[in-house]
Amino acid sequence: MPVNEFLKQCQSRVNSVLEQHLPGQNGVAPRLFRAMHYSVFNGGKRIRPVLVYATAQALNAPFSKCDNAACAVELIHTYSLIHDDLPSMDDDDLRRGKPTCHIAFDEATAILAGDALQALAFEILVDDTSPGIPENKLKMIAQLAHASGAHGMVAGQAIDLASVGARLTLDELKQMHRHKTGALIAASVNLGALAAGNASQQQRRALQKYAECIGLAFQIKDDILDVEGDTATLGKQQGADVANGKPTYTSILGLEQARNSALEQHQLAMEALSLFDKNADHLRNLSAYIIERNK
Repeated sequence: MPVNEFLKQCQSRVNSVLEQHLPGQNGVAPRLFRAMHYSVFNGGKRIRPVLVYATAQALNAPFSKCDNAACAVELIHTYSLIHDDLPSMDDDDLRRGKPTCHIAFDEATAILAGDALQALAFEILVDDTSPGIPENKLKMIAQLAHASGAHGMVAGQAIDLASVGARLTLDELKQMHRHKTGALIAASVNLGALAAGNASQQQRRALQKYAECIGLAFQIKDDILDVEGDTATLGKQQGADVANGKPTYTSILGLEQARNSALEQHQLAMEALSLFDKNADHLRNLSAYIIERNK
């Protein structure tokens, strides 16, 4: 199956499950619930849930075992975008071609929507009616909490904010993005393996290495697109990182070397998957997609 067809299949599946878990838009707090729906269903690529499903396929596990993990990681991602866009953070007005949550609603509602999506992610992971080994569910909660908190994504955002106008070394930039972007991408792959419930230690190590490589490649490509892309295609303001004085791979390495670095991470990801058979081809294709995408 071509990567675009696989993306559509997984996007449709996770969207359907997300609809089941999100509160109805006319409940006890309708404005809040509408803001949650607005942010979750505003056209995201669902790369993180797709990675959950692709990891399950690599391990010959059914998608049904991974639905809740796929939803949880997407909700955490969405919450992070809502908060990142706030005036006190990156102060962005556009997300995926639409007004950001705090523009479409208001700042307080946006903060609460992010809070609610974060809590819902963990509520979904502990759902007793979903398939999975209880011990693995606890490990998934720990994995997602670690990746999204002070040792992962939140730390990365804090470093990012503190780095505006600063000159970082390449190693410092990698450290920031391992937390801000890479941690949740790695968690997506790890959650897929835990939900599948049958990964060996050797397979888990290989998947972790793969996830670290594509997480870095994803951010490098984002930095390239901030220079080469256009606002209409990206769905967010092109050139915002440069305008805001943020250190990027392109500002440190230049465009050509940044492209080479993304390709190098893709090649390392392919090497990490060498012990897997053709069932891991979607993981392989996703790595290529990450460095070839135009938004």
